[in-house]
Amino acid sequence: MRELIVTENCTIDGVIELAGDWFVPGDTDQSDVMAALREQRENADAFLTGRVTFEDMRGYWPKQTEDTTGISAYLNSVSKYVVSGTLTEPEWENTTVLSGELRSEIEGLKAAEGKDIVTTGSISLVRALIAEGLVDEYRLFVYPVVVGEGRRLFESATGVPKLRLVEERAFTSGIVLLRYRTR
Repeated sequence: MRELIVTENCTIDGVIELAGDWFVPGDTDQSDVMAALREQRENADAFLTGRVTFEDMRGYWPKQTEDTTGISAYLNSVSKYVVSGTLTEPEWENTTVLSGELRSEIEGLKAAEGKDIVTTGSISLVRALIAEGLVDEYRLFVYPVVVGEGRRLFESATGVPKLRLVEERAFTSGIVLLRYRTR
C-alpha cells in the first residue's frame, strides 16, 4: 500500500503560508536541502494537490525551461492528482482531477500500485487529509525564522494521532527537516 506524505515548509512558530521572504533564508548554500528534496522525489510517483495550489503551479512550473533544481522536470512528468469539485480541464499533462468524496478518492490512490504520494502547500486540502486521518507521514522543513502570524498546519486540528519522530536533519542554511510518522 502506498503512503501519503505531507511535505511543508514552515517557520519555527509553525506558519506554513508564504508571507514576506521567510521562505528564502538569505544567500546560504541550499545544495543539501535540494539533495534531500531530490531524494524524496525519487521515492514518489504521485503528487496530490488542491485546485488553488495546482493552478498556481500549472501557471509557473511548465514554463521553466532553465530550471536546474529538477523540480520542473519532476512536476511535468509525475502523475498529478488535483482534488477539486470545479476543475474540469487540468491543462497539464499527467493530471487527473479527483472530484469524488475525499476519503474514497485518497484510499483508492493509496491502494494502487506505486511509490509514495506526496502533497505540499494546499493548506485546505492538507487540513482535510489530517481530519480524515489519511496522512502517513509529515516532512516539515523548518526555517529559522518567526513570522508571528499566518496560517498554521495544525491550527484547530483535532484527532491528530500521536506523532513519532523518525528523522531530524539539520542543513547548512539553518533549515531543519523533521519527519514524523503517524503509525
